[in-house]
Order: sequence, then structure tokens, then C-alpha cells
Amino acid sequence: MMPRRSYDQYCAVARALDTVGERWTLLIVRELLAGPRRYTDLHADLPGVSTDVLASRLKEMERDGLVTRRRLAPPGAAYVYELTRRGRELFAVLGALAEWGAEELRDPRPTDAVRAHWAALPLMRHLAALPGVPSGVVEVRLDEGAFHIELGDGGPSYADGPAERPDAVLALPPGALHDLGGTLPADGAKVTGDGPLADALRGA
Repeated sequence: MMPRRSYDQYCAVARALDTVGERWTLLIVRELLAGPRRYTDLHADLPGVSTDVLASRLKEMERDGLVTRRRLAPPGAAYVYELTRRGRELFAVLGALAEWGAEELRDPRPTDAVRAHWAALPLMRHLAALPGVPSGVVEVRLDEGAFHIELGDGGPSYADGPAERPDAVLALPPGALHDLGGTLPADGAKVTGDGPLADALRGA
């Protein structure tokens, strides 16, 4: 593992970039915000990263206290990576970056990879900011796939794939990934479900 480079500036922004400014680091955090992931799962959802670079970044992130590696109990018996408390604090940073970068999305390029759960961050940021939204699980459905967001006292979290028992289902129209700029798309979005969470989403 290469020694970490530093800007050698006594500045909080420079110190933060010393830790998370390397290529792929924040995208690894994006994936791990969904919970513990195996190395192979991380590699599959980070198109373009080499195995050597991914392994190196994970080691650096362990060294810097952003992730931990642990072995699952049998029958899984696989190793997974997960964010530490310090790593989870980057949720706010990634949410702000997602909102700022939304203007750059425009139309997908032919070379762009797409994953449905990449839309989770702007939606989580928006849902967490809505006043009076109760706890529960929202399943989000797009043409590209599904993921679900859990709202609770510990802050929002998400996981890939449909929810087992969602309190509300938010179905977004075709092309919705283009429009996710940190706000809940209203035109063409459909909310189904009974209860306070579904009612709150209908009024968002």
C-alpha cells in the first residue's frame, strides 16, 4: 500500500481530501451506505475499477478508519466490508455532492453504466428533510430496477432490491434518473400503500 499523499495544508477541506480525495473512495462509500458488502459485490457495482485499485482503496479506507472488514458467521463465512461511524458520516457529504452534480447528468452517455440504487442518495436526502415524515420502509421502483429506503431515528439507510414488507411503494416514471436532483419527482410518480408514510409521500 502506497503512503498516503497529503496536500500539507492546515485546512479542514485539505485534510478531508487527504482521506477521501483519491479516485473511487467516495464511490466505495456510496456502495457501503447500503450496508455490508462483499468484495465481489463491490466490484460488480463499481464498473471500471480494477481489482488492484479496489483492494488498495479498501485497505487505505481501513487504515483511515472509514471501513472495517469482518467475517460473516456460517453458513455465509464470507468477508464483508462495512462503514464505521466515521464512514457513515460521509452520507451528508455524498448527498450534497449528488445534489450539486445533478445538473451534470443530462442524458446518459453511451458508455455510462447505470444502477437503480445510485438514485438512493438524492432521494434519501430529500426524504430525510421532509417535515413530519414517519418511520418506515419505502420501496422505490424505476425502469432500471428497485431499491428500498428505511426511514428511522438513526437516519435514512437503503438497500438494493425490493423490500419484503414496504410501508409505501414509490414508482417513478421512465427517465426519472435524469431528473433526480435532490427533490422528489412529482410528475408521473405514483405512491401506493396505506398508512402515514404513504400519505406523507403523496403530500410531498
